[in-house]
Amino acid sequence: MSRPPTLVVLAAGIGRRYGGLKQIEPIGPSGEILLDYSVYDALDAGFQRVVFVIRRDIEAAFRQKVGRTIERHCDTRYAYQEVEGIPEGFAVPRNRRKPWGTAHAVLVCRDTIDAPFGVINADDFYGRRSFRQLAEFLEDVEEEKIRGCIIGYPVENTLTDHGSVARGVCEVSSDGSLVRIDERMKVQRFEKTVRASDDGEHWLDIPLGTLVSMNMWGFSPTLFAELETRFRRFLGRDSQTLETAEYLLPEVIGDLVQQGRAHVTVIPTSEQWLGVTHPEDRATAQQGIRDLIARGIYPKTLWAEPPD
Repeated sequence: MSRPPTLVVLAAGIGRRYGGLKQIEPIGPSGEILLDYSVYDALDAGFQRVVFVIRRDIEAAFRQKVGRTIERHCDTRYAYQEVEGIPEGFAVPRNRRKPWGTAHAVLVCRDTIDAPFGVINADDFYGRRSFRQLAEFLEDVEEEKIRGCIIGYPVENTLTDHGSVARGVCEVSSDGSLVRIDERMKVQRFEKTVRASDDGEHWLDIPLGTLVSMNMWGFSPTLFAELETRFRRFLGRDSQTLETAEYLLPEVIGDLVQQGRAHVTVIPTSEQWLGVTHPEDRATAQQGIRDLIARGIYPKTLWAEPPD
């Protein structure tokens, strides 16, 4: 059996569509943020360490928030994703401003992780059952191989009524293995259909029930060596491309799967997503949490008592 898993929370994003620091936006009735519920569910599922990936410029505000709650309940670490955080021998393009992307965000955690680990976004709500499914997979993951999983959500469970969202559309084999993943930057509901676009003009229908990635992954630590090698390759691009290009986890994993160098299991979940992609989503997320409290899933004040 593997060591107790670690949870990596990606919280360094800028959130341009939201227009603020949505990672610490109060959602719960006692000021809880979405990642409070994620960590609460992760601890309930058996995770014992949490690593937050943040930027230095949000550190004070972020740690002030989680220090009063999460740090009191589990082993909490921080890793820093900065534009300057690249290997020696490479230069940051002069006009580069945003972080390098989700694969780089995971890579900066390599010195804090010595066990199988899960990855989530700070500003998404995943549901308790999803964390239990993730923990169950990580219990038996082979640490000497590149093995992983995606918790796959039916696309219709991951949409907002207030605009488009980015989702990784999964192609899954008959045995539940990932065949490929296509990152779609605009996925949106149109009456009774769901469509995806990369440019906002040409749209592709996505059948209801199609499993998509919400950036909820599980991996063995052997992934880090591959992430580091491929990041150096990524940085070898021309400087103009590197001003905006992102080193994305779905693209790296998709390439590894296509090359037969990694095996990724897609684990379906029936949980309903909540999130704050757009400012208007906040009210919906707040109501969703209130409904879960009314059903007895969460206490009204989340950290007043430890998880069951």
